[in-house]
Amino acid sequence: MISLEEVEAMIKAELNDAQVTVKDLTGGGDHLEAIVVSSGFKEKTRVQQHQMVYRALKELMDSEVIHALALKTYTPQEWQKVQQTA
Repeated sequence: MISLEEVEAMIKAELNDAQVTVKDLTGGGDHLEAIVVSSGFKEKTRVQQHQMVYRALKELMDSEVIHALALKTYTPQEWQKVQQTA
């Protein structure tokens, strides 16, 4: 099992400016949700954004250390709007 902090660090290593929040959805450590905010997502489709995050976690996904990952990705501007409406 990998810690949530290690997952966050792997995403941040791929996306230097990323703000990352990772939650364990089931308590088993292999079904996670990640909220990732990065300026690197600017002008990328949602699919491209998710591919960037999956690339950072490829080894964990391939080995099924992470079995499922729910992703929410935002540019800083999108995140600001989400925070204002929350």
